[in-house]
Amino acid sequence: MVGVIASIHRFLLALFRRLPERGRVAVVHLVAPMHSVGANGLIELDDGALLLVRHTYNERWGLPGGLAKRGEQPRDTAVREVREEVGILVEVISEPAVVVEPGPRRVDIVFKMRLLSGEAHPVSPEIAEVAWFAPDQLPPMQDEAVAAIAAMARWTAAPR
Repeated sequence: MVGVIASIHRFLLALFRRLPERGRVAVVHLVAPMHSVGANGLIELDDGALLLVRHTYNERWGLPGGLAKRGEQPRDTAVREVREEVGILVEVISEPAVVVEPGPRRVDIVFKMRLLSGEAHPVSPEIAEVAWFAPDQLPPMQDEAVAAIAAMARWTAAPR
């Protein structure tokens, strides 16, 4: 049985290779799992304080960010979402760290950011509170935010 499945798999791959590029892309879109893609900003002050938001639909705190619009680059998504949620201007200062959550089918792309101007406050109706927290005094956090911070810490600690 395993040999039959392997033969079918090889045949389908050979067929796939013969498709024009548009056909290959269409097949991938048809059979690949769908994921939502979002981008978050990890914004720290010089003293290490971290900007967190509490959404109206969650008691725990998280990072500002949200879903990418169709065709939008993740870096642009993160900058836009920070501005729309907390009203500040930021610049991206790192390469992205990526968190893939297969269960909820979500991909989060995390960027370290630097505050350029503005004072953080809730701008979006989704945001209940905005606050800066010292690294040793973080509040209860959303699992997504914990995963994002851990991914960025791993990325920054990795040898280049």
